[in-house]
Amino acid sequence: MNAVLKIERETHKLEKRLCREVGRAIVDYNMIEQGDRVMVCVSGGKDSYGLLDILLKLKARAPIDFDIIAVNLDQKQPGFPEHVLPEYLQNLGVPFHIENQDTYSIVKRVIPEGKTLCSLCSRLRRGILYRVADELGATKVALGHHRDDMLQTFFLNMFFAAKLKSMPPKLVSDDGKHIVIRPLAYVPEKDLSAWAAHRAFPIIPCTLCGSQENLQRKQVGNMLREWDTKFPGRVENMFSALQNTVPSHLLDRAQYDFAGLRATGVPSADGDTAFDPPDLPKPPSMPGLQIIRFGEQD
Repeated sequence: MNAVLKIERETHKLEKRLCREVGRAIVDYNMIEQGDRVMVCVSGGKDSYGLLDILLKLKARAPIDFDIIAVNLDQKQPGFPEHVLPEYLQNLGVPFHIENQDTYSIVKRVIPEGKTLCSLCSRLRRGILYRVADELGATKVALGHHRDDMLQTFFLNMFFAAKLKSMPPKLVSDDGKHIVIRPLAYVPEKDLSAWAAHRAFPIIPCTLCGSQENLQRKQVGNMLREWDTKFPGRVENMFSALQNTVPSHLLDRAQYDFAGLRATGVPSADGDTAFDPPDLPKPPSMPGLQIIRFGEQD
């Protein structure tokens, strides 16, 4: 009995934490406003299920009125269980739309055998979803990317594209017509996994297309999970760093006017601290510390 009560308490704490973090992201970035019609893109994965589930909970208690419509793009991948999402959404009682577009055949025809399908597939999917958003009168398009996705993207861009760039929590779409939001921006993946298990979402595998897995993203994900286990708080600090940039202490001339910098005689908050020791917390004692190399497996 005590074990059951403990599970119930932990589940209740998890639900409160998910709702709190999603609500905080929505407020911080003004993601959802009075009268919005939010199109929630549901793929059949744990993240989009979790996003829809949490937004429905917040809608019931939010101080503003907004509508939610769930949208799934059936890309006609072989073996895709096309009955799963309509049945789930109908039982949930949420308005939904299933868009049927055979992008799978297009991608297979265009991309050479053995090459990854994801890039072209993503572009086609994005264009279709923007069109559907227009047709449904959606004012916001909600995607299920979470905190770990954003950090993974940051490291992938830094390692392989030489850019300090991540996934923004809110942006204007490529065509300039839509606002795209990521309400799970503050939510760690492990919480979504635990919530998906509790809610028993009917998960649809993401490998039906037979496309190669993004090995670079997988490696970065493994690195972050290892850090989270061995050095508690490190992942949270890295994510906070994305919200606390100091352009004057980086090297991007487009973001800070280094060429025009002049001594004014007025103290500056961004002043020179180059000769001061960095204000970092004392690391914990870690006997037998080993160097962790990128992509290295145990």
